Order: sequence, then C-alpha cells, then structure tokens
Amino acid sequence: MNELASTPVVWQAPPPRRGLLGQWDEFIGPGATRHELLLIWLAGIGGVAGAVLYAWTREMHWSAIQWAVAVLTALDLFAGVVANATSTTKRWYHRPGRTSRHHLLFAAAHLYPFLIAWIFRSGDWLYAVLVYGYMLTAAGLIVQAPVYLKRPLAMLLFLAGLAIPWLLLAPTPGLHWLVPVLYLKILVCHLVPETPYRPTTGEEH
Repeated sequence: MNELASTPVVWQAPPPRRGLLGQWDEFIGPGATRHELLLIWLAGIGGVAGAVLYAWTREMHWSAIQWAVAVLTALDLFAGVVANATSTTKRWYHRPGRTSRHHLLFAAAHLYPFLIAWIFRSGDWLYAVLVYGYMLTAAGLIVQAPVYLKRPLAMLLFLAGLAIPWLLLAPTPGLHWLVPVLYLKILVCHLVPETPYRPTTGEEH
C-alpha cells in the first residue's frame, strides 16, 4: 500500500493543555509527537553547538553579550526551522481563523537583523533595513499567493534572498548562517501551509 495514502490526515488540533505545558502548546502547537519534539530539540542544540563552534574556530573576540545573543538567536532560529516544518506547528499556525495579518506579524516579530546590526555591526542600519525589509516584502508576496503557488514562490524568494548577505552586503563575521536560516524559518517553513499528516501509532500527547 502507498504510505502516503495510508497516512492519516487530521486538520483539527487538540486543545492546548493547562499550565506551562499549555504555553508550550500555544507556542509550537498542541499534539506534538515525541519524534517531532526530538527533532526540534536536536535542531536547537545542534544549531547552537554549530554556531558556537563556527565562531570559536574563527577566533571571534566577542563580548559576553555578543555570545549570549548569538546563542539565543541560534537556538530560536535553528529549532524554529524544524518546528515550523512539523505538521503539528503548521496545523496550529494555519488553523481556521488565522489570517495573512497573523503570519505577517509573526514574521515582523523577528527583529534579529536590527539586533545583529546593533550588537555585531556597530549600527549598520542599512544591513538591518535590507535584510528585514526583504523578509517582510517576500512574506507579503507569499501570503497573498494562491495556495498551490505558495511553496514554489517561497523557495524562489528564499533563494533570491540569499543574494543579500553575499552580493549586496558583507556577511556578519561569525554569523554567516543568520540570514539563510532566518529566511528558511519564515519564508519556507512558517508561511507555507501543508497537509497535516499524523502518526498512525497514537503518539500525540
């Protein structure tokens, strides 16, 4: 039997749990499986380790604040790429009642280009405006596109966005991964709705 045909599809998310677990459910979506959570945390921990190792081997003489910003940014972006690619998170953020405005606000909340321009680039606001402005412009195009075109358009705009730090602006030393991972999280993983395939083993919590 074709695996795709035999995999259940469940559009209705379960209600969030109570307390701290409920806040976590509101963040990534209720009903995440153990395997989804494992992949999210592997991405977060692995992303932080890779970012730290990358900067360390290039002998970046960062302050404690710069190291803290780099670590927290890597944790959010790398874990966020995988979380926003899961069926659970996509189902939650694309549930009935969610509009283009919600998705654009989600994108707009990622102010990392301004934080990086301030902390790592001595107030290079042209960098912040170009990186952030392109992300919001691309997000606006994706949310307005027909559903069947969202994925290929997101891929096209993601690829085009890679030119910004490499051709138009110098990448941030020690943070070469920032723009690609930011655009991947927002444009490709968050904004593109997908069919919420669910496990057959009943491992949702």
